Amino acid sequence: MPKVLLLTRYERLGASSRVRFLQFLPALEQAGFDIEVQPLLDNAYVRALYGGPPVGAAAITRFYAQRLRALLRRRAYDLVWLEKEALPFVPAWLEALFVGSVPYVVDLDDAWFLRYEASPSPIVRTFLRGKIDAVMRRAAIVVAGNDYLAARARKAGARHVEVVPTAIDLARFPEPRTPADARPRPVIVGWIGIPLNAHYLTVVAPALRLAGDGVRLHVVGAPVPTEFAGIPAESLPWSEATEVDRVCAFDIGIMPLHDTPWERGKCAYKLLQVMAAAKPVIASPVGANCQVVEHGVNGFLAASTDEWVDALRKLADPALRSRMGEAARKTVADRYSVASIGPRLASILTQAAARR
Repeated sequence: MPKVLLLTRYERLGASSRVRFLQFLPALEQAGFDIEVQPLLDNAYVRALYGGPPVGAAAITRFYAQRLRALLRRRAYDLVWLEKEALPFVPAWLEALFVGSVPYVVDLDDAWFLRYEASPSPIVRTFLRGKIDAVMRRAAIVVAGNDYLAARARKAGARHVEVVPTAIDLARFPEPRTPADARPRPVIVGWIGIPLNAHYLTVVAPALRLAGDGVRLHVVGAPVPTEFAGIPAESLPWSEATEVDRVCAFDIGIMPLHDTPWERGKCAYKLLQVMAAAKPVIASPVGANCQVVEHGVNGFLAASTDEWVDALRKLADPALRSRMGEAARKTVADRYSVASIGPRLASILTQAAARR
């Protein structure tokens, strides 16, 4: 089986690297793949993004030196499996010198091209605007997390594009159980994410105010935005070890988004986590959310405050939450589980490596 150099952006603390790549490694290695993982940025860098101590220029230089050393060994592998790009903020023609001569599969789970073409820096826009398009055009296969990203890859001239949604390891989530205590209690509306994305919660603040006193908000992984002052809400820390327990404590999961090109590139991972825990969801009808949520079956799509309020009030009914939660978990099992997507990913990597 192929020998693969996996160039992730982050170590395990980075969600995109963990769920798009690292969670598949045991199954891929069991299938015979020989995979060497070389992340670009370490966990300290990710912690800095979340408010930890900043990472200095010396560390960034070290990260790039390690990546260059890995790329110089690329001919020892049958395939390079690449997260987004090999060398951020390096022009496409220069990156191509280090990535060429070995076929590569590039994975895109965000509208990463906007980081360059919509940058506030005119220098970045001038020299890097078309970089991600060039990376996709040269790839043996582009793996896109949703249809929006796949359409961009095809427009860029990619020769082979596969849509592979973000997957959930259902083995981490317990089978749903009927609560033993049926006494009235607040309905827990939950959101999980990083501080950088907590601003999306402001979309639902008016609806939560109108929904009544029986609703409580749990924000996992970020502070509660100031717009929620006066609404029962609490911030809970995130860790990989506790995230499943946090999500299982939700009654309803939410994924509000603005409708812009960046959000259309998102892959609905927050929804899938909650659905794996057999909980119904409410989401903005943006991007992959529209493919994941079957309105009225496993959750609701809500585009306005009135629609958010209506969905919250409907899901105050425990019996409806239970029925929709079962449908939500089945959606994940059928279409978005590691077990169902892993074999397809293995086939894609094998096919790309055969082009060497």
